[in-house]
Amino acid sequence: MLIKTFSSSVHGISALKISIEVHITQGIRFFIVGLADHAIRESQQRIESALGNNGFEWPRYRVVINLAPAGMRKEGSHFDLPIAIGILAASRQVSDSRLADYLILGELSLDGGVVAVKGVLPMVLLAREEQFKGVIVPLANEAEALVVDGVEVVAVSTLSAVVSFLNGKALKSSPGNNKTAPVKGPLPCESDFSEVKGQAAIKRALLIAAAGSHNLILIGPPGSGKSMMAQRLPGILPPMTLEESLQTTRIYSVAGRVSKENGLISTRPFRTPHHSISNIAMIGGGSSPQPGEISLAHNGVLFLDELPEYKRAVLEVMRQPLEDREIHISRAAYRVSYPSDFMLIAAMNPCPCGNYNHPARECSCGPGVIKQYLSRISGPLLDRIDIHLEVVPVPFGQLSEKEPSKGSAAMREAVIRAREIQFKRFKGSVHVRSNARMGPALRNRHCSLDKSGAWMMRLAMEQLGLSARAYDRILKVARTIADLEGSVNILSSHLSEAINYRNLDREGWSG
Repeated sequence: MLIKTFSSSVHGISALKISIEVHITQGIRFFIVGLADHAIRESQQRIESALGNNGFEWPRYRVVINLAPAGMRKEGSHFDLPIAIGILAASRQVSDSRLADYLILGELSLDGGVVAVKGVLPMVLLAREEQFKGVIVPLANEAEALVVDGVEVVAVSTLSAVVSFLNGKALKSSPGNNKTAPVKGPLPCESDFSEVKGQAAIKRALLIAAAGSHNLILIGPPGSGKSMMAQRLPGILPPMTLEESLQTTRIYSVAGRVSKENGLISTRPFRTPHHSISNIAMIGGGSSPQPGEISLAHNGVLFLDELPEYKRAVLEVMRQPLEDREIHISRAAYRVSYPSDFMLIAAMNPCPCGNYNHPARECSCGPGVIKQYLSRISGPLLDRIDIHLEVVPVPFGQLSEKEPSKGSAAMREAVIRAREIQFKRFKGSVHVRSNARMGPALRNRHCSLDKSGAWMMRLAMEQLGLSARAYDRILKVARTIADLEGSVNILSSHLSEAINYRNLDREGWSG
């Protein structure tokens, strides 16, 4: 007897429909064909034990399982449940009348429990696109599946519950609903900028970076507050739109990082990988491809502390994603793409001892040592960072001030106002939501300079030896500064401030 069930396979952050054909004939052997990985080929032992422990019989015949399309690689333990249901239907232990209406996902434990799996969100989205009536998913993945509207979600915890449902018994099911709104009010944040004493220049730079989604690097001695300030950045970022939340949740779903309680990620990611991270962990891939840190930071922030301590190769692989906002990974067995639209925030010491340009301490590093230290970060990577800022320690007089400084809530309001201006500006543009994402055509249209501004820009280019990419970054930062002040035009003061944020382009800093 031939039976078909339906499941899905994740490719990158998208999903493809997989037909599971189960054929039972005379014989005693078991075959799985269709480019199945080890986890799928091992499913026979899990399925056979699960059937026996739930009162079902393993068919004493020749069982052939075909995963179609046969030419595409499939992997993952979520095929256990649809294969088991196909075997039960082919051996007439469960009705096959509803199999064509549902996409089935789930790993089986030996006692017949249905275990959580990765990638449920893109697979449920596929079910909606393919016009399935609903999806059968593990109970632990219910919140994630309910993010998608227009699809019935049947969440189960055991194989017996699935059989009962397919045989006509009513089980609890819920219509998907992605109308859950992302966080609109102030973000819950343990650290607030009102706690920071002094450092007005850093707060200003972080405000501009958040308002325009610009990359930023902080250079200063240990203890000057670089990491402390960067970690407060999430508190001033604008709320995520529903589209951004769905994009980010898809990535976390594929990586298996969506919580059981909250299916929709509604706060911007803030990723802080250690400097010992490998290339694959940073950009993604591996023998079983998974998103890397740059994709887990999609629509959020990637914070790299002690930037020169990262391996040069790890930093260099970030250059293309910083420009294209996605990463393409090609290997012998696969080719996948992951989105990687993130803000890069980096921090570093100015030299190995950390005291170069310190107002009170003497640097013990020679010029050659400093140059070698800074050369760990390539010029092309620095060109892709919009704002370079030197950080100096806070004087004791400012540390002892009792009056609170400007807090995260007020800064976030300013960021939201600036982002609203940009949203209106780029309303007709595809994939452009902030000034940092402008292409050459949009930059020429929205970042025009008057005569004094053009003269100032030319002088800066000649004296600092700026690259064309640095020129592009300066204009975008100036546009954001103008938006924060509600100015339609870029004024000389806006351009001057943007130029001053190119510290690493100056003589003495070039590595």
